Amino acid sequence: MANVPIRKISRNAHRLRIHRRVRRRVAGTADRPRLAVFRSLKHIYAQVIDDRTGRTLVSASTLDRQVRQQVRNGGNVAAAKVVGRVVAERARAAGIERVVFDRGGYKYHGRVQALADAAREAGLQF
Repeated sequence: MANVPIRKISRNAHRLRIHRRVRRRVAGTADRPRLAVFRSLKHIYAQVIDDRTGRTLVSASTLDRQVRQQVRNGGNVAAAKVVGRVVAERARAAGIERVVFDRGGYKYHGRVQALADAAREAGLQF
């Protein structure tokens, strides 16, 4: 096989492959919904999802008005901490104490870790 170009898959395609592999095992129920994280370059989003019914129970992101008042830039660790705290407060207000954490195929590092730690500090158990 001479002259076959080497094709590298994109980072996002690799992340999605990891995410699909993890999602085979991780699913949110009514008792223990899934805290799903998505991060882009400018923002970070978190949703608490009941996968049995396919409904988002609570959500928070750096686009929310409540979060925008506290952070200037949505793509940093400080913003992720605020989003983690806000989503945990909203989940607790909705009667959700325990969740399973879905890091979305991202490394548990940086903004994803900051969001998770802030959610734990605000009272969510996972």
